[in-house]
Amino acid sequence: MSPRLRFFLIVFLYLIPTFGFTQEDCWFYLRAKSESFNPAFETSAEGNLKYVGGDVKLKNVLDTYEIYQFKKTQRNTNNETRHKTFFVRANDEALLLDLLLRTNHVFYEGEVLSAEDKKIFEPNDYGLTSTIGENLGFQVNLDYLDFLGLPKAWYYTTGNRDFIVGISDGIIDTTSQDFKGKSKIITKSNLANGHGYSISSIAAAQGDNAYGVPGVCYDCSVYSTNYGDFNKFGMLKELSDMGVKVINCSWSAAIYKESAEKVVDEMFDNGTILVATSGNKDHRKTKGKIITYPASYDHVISVSSGMYKYEKPWDNMGIDKNGNYGATNIRGYVGRSLGFKNNDTLVEPHVWPISIATLNKDVDILAPTAGVFLYSHSRLKDTLVSNRFETTSSAAPLVTGTIALMYSLNPCLPHDEVESIIKMTAMNVDHLEGNKPYKGLYGAGMLQTGDAVEMVYKLYMPKETAYIEDQQFDRWDFKLTALSDKVVMQNQKFTDSSTLKLTARRQIVLKPGTILRPNSGGKISMKIDDDLEKECDLVLRDPSIVND
Repeated sequence: MSPRLRFFLIVFLYLIPTFGFTQEDCWFYLRAKSESFNPAFETSAEGNLKYVGGDVKLKNVLDTYEIYQFKKTQRNTNNETRHKTFFVRANDEALLLDLLLRTNHVFYEGEVLSAEDKKIFEPNDYGLTSTIGENLGFQVNLDYLDFLGLPKAWYYTTGNRDFIVGISDGIIDTTSQDFKGKSKIITKSNLANGHGYSISSIAAAQGDNAYGVPGVCYDCSVYSTNYGDFNKFGMLKELSDMGVKVINCSWSAAIYKESAEKVVDEMFDNGTILVATSGNKDHRKTKGKIITYPASYDHVISVSSGMYKYEKPWDNMGIDKNGNYGATNIRGYVGRSLGFKNNDTLVEPHVWPISIATLNKDVDILAPTAGVFLYSHSRLKDTLVSNRFETTSSAAPLVTGTIALMYSLNPCLPHDEVESIIKMTAMNVDHLEGNKPYKGLYGAGMLQTGDAVEMVYKLYMPKETAYIEDQQFDRWDFKLTALSDKVVMQNQKFTDSSTLKLTARRQIVLKPGTILRPNSGGKISMKIDDDLEKECDLVLRDPSIVND
């Protein structure tokens, strides 16, 4: 939130008398002036928090309200506010105003969360950015899961044991608390420096067990196998024949085999989706021309690396020994490191090609890599380490876990519509000047797990409205089926060779900003089919959320 908006919030609240607020559970962020401020509370017999510190002014304010949570969090922060931010749940929104006005020696700003922002769920091992959830697992920053919208996705589903995530990689650790009782080794692999440990953890490590960190689809089961076999992908076909619907392949090579391509097609016809990395060679070497497999086969979702952590370059800017300014891990950029022409930080930054993982025309989606927690180090070296580089291995299981959540929510989701939803809900990054030299090589943009899972919910709930918006597609084939009340398209383009096949049971609404202009290689087909019927019920984490 900009300073201007924060000021507006404070003035607006000041002009409205306290009796104007609804007496309901209110959530807000609150920022202290000092990093060392950490108020002491005790839990009352009613389960509320009672302030027991020595600040009389603060006590007078807090004693007037029912406080349910008051905790430090690294959610919604930057380098300046990371250790000054609190998440508060209370019975009245007026508490925020009182704190800002009557304890301004302690707090200087805050913002209320909207009703939509409150539609989240967090497990009890969610790390340093947890809000409503506890932080009983590893004390690590999982802000990449915040960026992806995992708390929003988990509001709908956390997965289930009946859904199996396939991991083709180094061996996984079936004995750890995060995998014991939910994992099975189908074909034994090698240790590979714990590579499989980390990949399986990102996709499906058990969550809400007060240990470690949660994977994306943390209540899902895991089958693991080895990797390679570029001729026939026999180990992948084995998992597909066992009914595994999504298999992660965090490996690649520039080896095309017609026999392997045929097996990939057979697996897709069998209902199995492969998710694979595009590769780690930097753009100086590849120039967007190197094609790797299995990622570049049809019916495989190819994943490369994108940045997520800091909103703007100046949020994480540094200067090297030669006096050159740079920024790292800036949200939406295709490379880890940014520079400035003529060292002028007032111009739009460019991306250093050495910090860009393999991009090519077959890449479908980007996902975070730098900053992702590496589970293998905790198991093999007893250290808590996050990835520092743009290596793509950790990007793929974020996509794999997302697909597992989508299937967990709707077990009857057509497998030929999964990629469409992933791309339609991606964060468009075309507008970033530094990305423009690489357009056409980085897919639909940055993965947004929360939006993808929510779209599945809204497409298949009769009273909901599903949105297709804020993307510009000039290629790819899209297919969607909607049982919802409406499908609304706005600020959305389908041009050139892109195709869209949209079938809805009730309404399709085209709003301003919709452009449907494919060329002779593309096609738009939209129709209403009153006879569409659901094949199965959605499996919700909490069935009562249909009333929210």
